[in-house]
Amino acid sequence: MAGWLTATLGMTIAGRELAQAVSIFELMMFRSVFATLILIPFVMLNGGIRHRLSQFRLHTLRNVIHYAAQYAWFSALLLIPLAEVIAIEFTMPLWIAMLAVAFLGERMFGFKIAALIIGFAGVLMIVKPGLTLNPGHVVALAAALLFAGSVTLTKFITRRDSALTVIFLMFAIQSVFGAIPAWLTWTTPPLESWKWIAVVATTGTVSHYCLSKAISLADATVVMPMDFLRLPLTALAGFLIYQEGIDAWSIAGAILILAANTINLVKARQQ
Repeated sequence: MAGWLTATLGMTIAGRELAQAVSIFELMMFRSVFATLILIPFVMLNGGIRHRLSQFRLHTLRNVIHYAAQYAWFSALLLIPLAEVIAIEFTMPLWIAMLAVAFLGERMFGFKIAALIIGFAGVLMIVKPGLTLNPGHVVALAAALLFAGSVTLTKFITRRDSALTVIFLMFAIQSVFGAIPAWLTWTTPPLESWKWIAVVATTGTVSHYCLSKAISLADATVVMPMDFLRLPLTALAGFLIYQEGIDAWSIAGAILILAANTINLVKARQQ
């Protein structure tokens, strides 16, 4: 989880830096292509590619949704403070709970309803509708909703496919259909941007591996609360690097969102 936290924080900062020099489509293409190249040796050493294609249509649908989510997330990094992007991203488990009820047959218990209400209240405190609503808040919320859809599909897909298959096909498929928008918006990256391209490609791959490994070594209800550290770490990075402040309403909203996630985790562990 320390690797996950370090990698995701690195990708957040590198994503903002790189998105100021090249289009977001181009940024995402670099990430997908380099990650695919990194993963190919691991795939070939673990049975090859052919047997991983039995759910290819589902993988394609998942990656259309995930691609849109990534675009919204990288866009939000340019529009609002980093900490607010991450705080709104933390609503993802709440939307996943709703989607799991609708599409996976899971039940909505009283504590899940309470968590949703508390989490939604936290979002309202951050976005402050009617007061200081920024389009970036809407984009960040759209990213969280789309990521929730992607994760819900992943839960279904991983009943038959391994995590390596899911990650490899994610980057491979997105490399293919992401090439067209990247080509249409192409600008040659300046020399100083290549270090950020390397960071995005490496951290984007390492983060997924570290999270999967952490979950394999300990219960998710033990591992996932550590992800909450990503919010204060991102806020600190935003302050130190970009001199970003965060107001009291946003802090209170983030606390409510984290409280909602904690309720979900604790109650799920007790069942």
